[in-house]
Amino acid sequence: MKNIFITACSAGIILLFILSGNSNYIKINKNDCTYKNIKLYGKVQIVRSFPDIKVRIVSNFPDLKVRMVNSFPDRCGKWQFVNSFPDFRIQYVDSFSDIKIKFVDSFPGVE
Repeated sequence: MKNIFITACSAGIILLFILSGNSNYIKINKNDCTYKNIKLYGKVQIVRSFPDIKVRIVSNFPDLKVRMVNSFPDRCGKWQFVNSFPDFRIQYVDSFSDIKIKFVDSFPGVE
């Protein structure tokens, strides 16, 4: 009886942990290509601290496909990297990212 109770409690704690992790996950708004009201296109600055968005580069299953451009970053997923006056700032991370991106040569945007 004691083992059944411990097993049930353990399963409940694991389920609670899984569900609480998913509730904090904020997805990209596909309608206007934003994350937390930040447009995911435009001029981007890479920073080491205090980013607007923490980004992880992946090969598979990205949240956003990004195409680097030199001018006219005016559509979803088109990023122009700059050193000053950015539209938003990103920090590359290996874990605990806000969004996952994949760099592409064509067809940028949200899947």
